[in-house]
Amino acid sequence: MQEHPLEPDELAHRLAEVFDLVGPLYRRVLRKVEQAAPAEGLSVGVRAVLNLLGEHGPMTVPQMGRAQALSRQFVQRMVNEAAADRLVEAVPNPAHRRSSLIRLTDDGRAAIAAVTTRERALMRQAGGGLTDAEVTACVKVLGEMLALFDDVDVDGRLD
Repeated sequence: MQEHPLEPDELAHRLAEVFDLVGPLYRRVLRKVEQAAPAEGLSVGVRAVLNLLGEHGPMTVPQMGRAQALSRQFVQRMVNEAAADRLVEAVPNPAHRRSSLIRLTDDGRAAIAAVTTRERALMRQAGGGLTDAEVTACVKVLGEMLALFDDVDVDGRLD
């Protein structure tokens, strides 16, 4: 059977099905992370900052906000919280004197490694006999949906 791209109306219907699953999934994962927060000592927001820095290296607060579709103010509060716990530190930014780069400390790297190890252990329990092709397709679909809303600025402006 040869697959063909969906017509726009059918595509819209099918992507709406994905949206209907993403919201509850996000909220359940958020609750699970919050339940484990006392054990890890990380809030959901700090965890997001640490994960982003672990994946991409040092970034500015505005860069982190754009990457996660979060307001700069929220990201700054999370960075401040992480810095108070010595999980991140500000370092000079050669590209911009007034906007420091934020990077993980050794404690920050250890904290995010512990969290991701625990989360991956939980994800290994996923059933359904998922194949690599199915997960690849899911990532592609979600990436396309995310790109659809790239022009939305969480600080209230359209880019």
